[in-house]
Amino acid sequence: MANPQGTMRSYRMKKTGSLDHLQMVTEEIPAVQRGEVLVRVKASSLNYRDLALIKGEYPGEIRPHRIPLSDGAGEIVAVGEGVRRFQVGDRVAGNFHREWFGGEYPDYIEPYGSHSDGWLTEYKVINPELLVSIPDHLSYEQGATLPCAAVTAWSALHGPEPLSPGDTILTLGSGGVSVFAIQLAKLLGLHVIATTSSDRKAEKLKELGAEKVINYKKTPNWGEEVKAFTSGRGVDRVVEVGGPGTLHQSIQAVARGKEIALIGVLTKDGEKVGYHDLFFNANTRTISVGSRQDFEEMNRLIEDKKMVPVIDHVFSFDEAKEAYAYLESQKFFGKIVISHS
Repeated sequence: MANPQGTMRSYRMKKTGSLDHLQMVTEEIPAVQRGEVLVRVKASSLNYRDLALIKGEYPGEIRPHRIPLSDGAGEIVAVGEGVRRFQVGDRVAGNFHREWFGGEYPDYIEPYGSHSDGWLTEYKVINPELLVSIPDHLSYEQGATLPCAAVTAWSALHGPEPLSPGDTILTLGSGGVSVFAIQLAKLLGLHVIATTSSDRKAEKLKELGAEKVINYKKTPNWGEEVKAFTSGRGVDRVVEVGGPGTLHQSIQAVARGKEIALIGVLTKDGEKVGYHDLFFNANTRTISVGSRQDFEEMNRLIEDKKMVPVIDHVFSFDEAKEAYAYLESQKFFGKIVISHS
């Protein structure tokens, strides 16, 4: 198929600090060069990082006028000379990291939305090595939820010390990473304890397979509750998305010598963590999403078990700002998606 001609709509961040700086623009559909493919983006999804970027709270470098969002899925509609990895009509999603194909974390990366143009656009030219196929049973909206949150959850459940069927994990809250962690954990034969602040969300977490759900507002010392539920032993892994405000309790909840997978910084302040707390209780491992190999391995499990991501709400392309506002509200369960169709 020849490269489509004409214009496309994209969103660009003129500067950070406010959603008002996110503006829709009309641009020429980019031409495919040798070794590239053109993806008609069908859907994208939001992560906490995207909100931090637009609000100017992201700790890393942010280049001006970038197209936001690290997560997107679509159909390949044109291929450049020499491309053999994919062909026209293939359904794909972008890997979160542009340079990480497998093995150890690379020395240099250019994340989407902050350094490189992201997925909040109708068409995207990209190197096919940066794409993965999405499972056949998933829609584009469902496929768009996978690159960041799902791969992060997958990486948290793997690592130097693999979990085994019958092990127990602890998840925090009901955002994308935590919900994916529960879904993947159940496919791997793991037990799940979860926390939330909402009785309504607690029921949803139980429906996904959490055997025990603790309301952290009603039980501030939920680490002790986790220990009690595990007969004083603690969990084998904590999927720690909270940061400073939850780390102390996560240390109390983990079994001695087991792992806390450090993922997020959803909280700014918290109880001071002492050196001896870490030394005597837990190992920590920092998770930075994952490689293309991680993504592909996870997709094989998702396809085999026909797992379906949990989507709270799908916004239209014209409602991108409303999607960001809903993310900031913290009222969602699972993932927030923008449909580009």
